[in-house]
Amino acid sequence: MRNLKIDRIDRMLLEALQQDARLTTAELAELVNLSPSPCARRIRRLEQAGLITRYRAELDKTLLDLTVTSFVQVRLDQHQREQVEHFEHAVGAMPEVIQCHSVSGHFDYLLQVITTDIDTFEHWLRQFRQLTAVSAVDSSFSIRTIKENGALPIQ
Repeated sequence: MRNLKIDRIDRMLLEALQQDARLTTAELAELVNLSPSPCARRIRRLEQAGLITRYRAELDKTLLDLTVTSFVQVRLDQHQREQVEHFEHAVGAMPEVIQCHSVSGHFDYLLQVITTDIDTFEHWLRQFRQLTAVSAVDSSFSIRTIKENGALPIQ
């Protein structure tokens, strides 16, 4: 975004697409007061510049029986490149882990883990603790979601 100049219309398009990526080019064009062709060119430019990285559906976790959300803080006992890469690759392959952040502070990583129930989480956790570099794990469970998957604040 540093090399790409975005204007008010680009921002409006990005905000609209964050709210509903299924809007047609005609609907987007109407929202930003453009004709469909220039609107489509702007969207293509934003995609090619990497600002729009993908389109996807947001699913209802409850209807899929994914009712347990946990936040797992992880400390590694070794920080050599090979161990870190092995850990990150293993976490990337776990479907229960929907987010993983390398963080500052007492722990090295913060994971968001989604499972169907506590028993499934416990099973996941037992397997997770088998990763060789993991030295400490601390889990917290979400009681209630206040805000989730918010749109990025486009300035």
